[in-house]
Amino acid sequence: MNDAPAPVAPGLPGCSRAPEPKAAERFPLHDAALARKTTRALLLALLLALLPSIAHAQAAQDPTPLQFHDRAEEQRFRALVVELRCVMCQNQSLADSNAQIAHDLRREVLTLMRRGLDDEQVRQHLVNRYGEFVLYRPRVGTSTWLLWFGPALLLLAGGLVITRLVRRRGGSTAVPEDDRQEW
Repeated sequence: MNDAPAPVAPGLPGCSRAPEPKAAERFPLHDAALARKTTRALLLALLLALLPSIAHAQAAQDPTPLQFHDRAEEQRFRALVVELRCVMCQNQSLADSNAQIAHDLRREVLTLMRRGLDDEQVRQHLVNRYGEFVLYRPRVGTSTWLLWFGPALLLLAGGLVITRLVRRRGGSTAVPEDDRQEW
């Protein structure tokens, strides 16, 4: 008789199967401390991955300032870029914005001016490319009538509602005088 243990071959008939160890026995360090260490390591890796982009997130500097041929060209350019909106900043004109696209658009406006386009043609070129949004004062049209007349319509509707409420409650009841009240 042989005192050696029977071979364990799971899935074969007649063979005994050893119980599977619990997860805590298989991974003794798998607990809250390991989870915290893993989270810290992942956050550190993410920070290190983003570090180069943070270093480059500086305000765009125009390497070569615009050169104007004469004072009239500069005044026309300044008047035009004040009327145009930066497509990235959305609440700044092209003249005020430091975004890289604003630098590019200023150069494009100057190039279009030098090609002989008048102010309206420059505006139309930018509207064709970026939409009506690029104008600080959009034109009155079918797509912008609500923008132009909506506030007046709301004021008119509010005035009508207040007038109807005052008329409905008005004239029918007078405030009784109270002799006990002292002023």
